[in-house]
Amino acid sequence: MSINWLVEPLQYEFMQRGMIAAVLVGIVCAIVGTYVVLRGMAFFGDALAHTILPGIAIGYLITGGARDTLFWWALGTAVIAALGIGAISKQAEIKEDTAIGIIFAGMFALGIALISTVQSYAVDLTHFLFGDVLGVSAQSLWLIIIFGAIVLLTIAAFYKEFLTLSFDPILAATLRLPVNLLNNVLLCLIAVTVAVSLQTVGVALMVAMLVTPAATAYLLTKRLPVMMALSALFAALSGVIGLYLSYYWSIASGASIVLTATMFFVIAFLWKRIRSR
Repeated sequence: MSINWLVEPLQYEFMQRGMIAAVLVGIVCAIVGTYVVLRGMAFFGDALAHTILPGIAIGYLITGGARDTLFWWALGTAVIAALGIGAISKQAEIKEDTAIGIIFAGMFALGIALISTVQSYAVDLTHFLFGDVLGVSAQSLWLIIIFGAIVLLTIAAFYKEFLTLSFDPILAATLRLPVNLLNNVLLCLIAVTVAVSLQTVGVALMVAMLVTPAATAYLLTKRLPVMMALSALFAALSGVIGLYLSYYWSIASGASIVLTATMFFVIAFLWKRIRSR
C-alpha cells in the first residue's frame, strides 16, 4: 500500500516533470539562498521576485499570451531590476532598505495594473503569483536545467571570492578583489534564480525558497559547505514531499512546497532550542 502511495502520482508525466523541476529549483534556490541569508539580503530577494511582475505582464501582452516566451521576459526584467536596485542602493542618499522598498512597491503595483488590463488574467497570469509546478512543460524543464547549471557552475567558480565577500567585505577590499563586480555577479545569480523558480513557487512565495531552507541549515551548522549541502537537501525534500501533499490533499503545489520547507525550519528551530538547554 505504501509503495502504491508513492508510485501512483508518478504515473503521470506532468507529475514527473513537476518533481524534477521542484528538486532542481529547490537545490538552486538553496545554494544561492545561503549567500542571501549570510548577507542579510532576504528583503532584496523578496523585492526582486515582485519587480519581475511588470516584465511578465508586458511579455504576456506583446506575445498574446504565449507562456513559453514569458521566461525570457522574466529573466531580462529580473537582471535589470537586480542591477538597478544595486545601483540605486549604492548611490542614492536614502538607505538601502528604503530604496528597495520603493522600487518593490512601485514595480509590483505596475505589474498588477498591467495584469488587470488582461481580461483572462485570472486564469492565465495568476499562476505566476502562486506557482504552477505541475504545469511545467518539457521546454521549461530544459530551461530550468540549463540556467540552474549556469548558476551552480558560477558559484563553484567564484566560491572563494563569494565566501570572503560574505564574511569579511573589508578583507575582500584589502585583497583587491573586484568587490563591485562580484556584488553585481551575485545579484545577477539571484535574478536568474528568481526567473528559473517563477513557475515552481510563483512570485508571492519565491522568497521562501531562497531563505527558508538556507535559514534551516544555518541553525544546524556554521560551516558554509555543510550549510549549502543541508540547505539543498531540505529544499529538495520540500519539493518532493510538497508535491505528494499537493497531489493527495488537493492544495496548491507552490504553497505546499513552501509549507513543507517551513515545517523543516520549525523542527530545526525547536531541536536547537532543546539542545541549548
